[in-house]
Amino acid sequence: MNFLSMDYFAMTAHTRSFTRAAQQLHITQQTLSAHIAALEKELGCKLFLRRTPLELTYPGQVFLEYALDFQRKYRQLERDFDDLAGEEKGCLRIGIGTVRGRSIMPEVIQVYQRTWPKVDIRLFEGSGEQFCDKLVRGELDLIIGHFPQPFPGVELLDLYREEVVLLISRQLLEAQYGPRWRGVAEEVRVRQSLEPLAGCPFVANSEEDVVSALRQALFAQLDTDPAIRVMSRNLGTLLDLCLRGVGACFCPEIMARATLTPAQLDSVELFRFSQHARHTISIGYLKQARRWSVLSHFIDLTQQLLGEEEFQP
Repeated sequence: MNFLSMDYFAMTAHTRSFTRAAQQLHITQQTLSAHIAALEKELGCKLFLRRTPLELTYPGQVFLEYALDFQRKYRQLERDFDDLAGEEKGCLRIGIGTVRGRSIMPEVIQVYQRTWPKVDIRLFEGSGEQFCDKLVRGELDLIIGHFPQPFPGVELLDLYREEVVLLISRQLLEAQYGPRWRGVAEEVRVRQSLEPLAGCPFVANSEEDVVSALRQALFAQLDTDPAIRVMSRNLGTLLDLCLRGVGACFCPEIMARATLTPAQLDSVELFRFSQHARHTISIGYLKQARRWSVLSHFIDLTQQLLGEEEFQP
């Protein structure tokens, strides 16, 4: 038994397909099948049920736990000895949501790679819960997001407080409320309620996240259901629609300021909804006796660049 066979097995278990696993591993399907057959012969039991998609047998599930653990330990061994040799290199795999990645990662990565040019960055998009599972399985090295609940074995460090705001183009406000639009806007700010915006259309994020949670909480206070003209998972698209006067848009302020030009920001009214609209963004990694230097440098730099004071109003 060798590490190569374990890697081949783990990829096959992940893809549930000999064909896709062979493609990912850049080997022939015949070579992959031979490695799996050799493992099954050595272990004395079947690891897969040969059907579409492939299914792990119970022995296969047990062996997968060992294979993933070996992969994690071997990766840690390589990193520890790179550190001991003074070689700060490798591939850092980061899980982060699309919106947040677009907002904060370009500057962090640019500054990081000036100092550590031998480190490659791989960004993976998804949800917070998926990130934690992938981190524990060894598929990610770092995760960045809003994690309201602790996860066993995962260390979480606070980065900054992110605020969700409501943006409405002045074009839309004037079209909806005429000359009294400034008074309507002021009433929204004073009351921190959507009631003065009766009849105003919205464009909305279709994902279940902190943005939609605030929107739904504010909508629940209204007597009637607001008109949601467009729903999309892409907040960049929603911001563009907002600028065009299609609807009001809830959005993390950090993304609005990272995405919109000063002139575009001047064309919209921005509304805040107290501390309930703020949530902590954290960076997480697996608790280990020795932390990879590449990981530590990235965490330190991210904390430095994304200090809480950076995004306070």
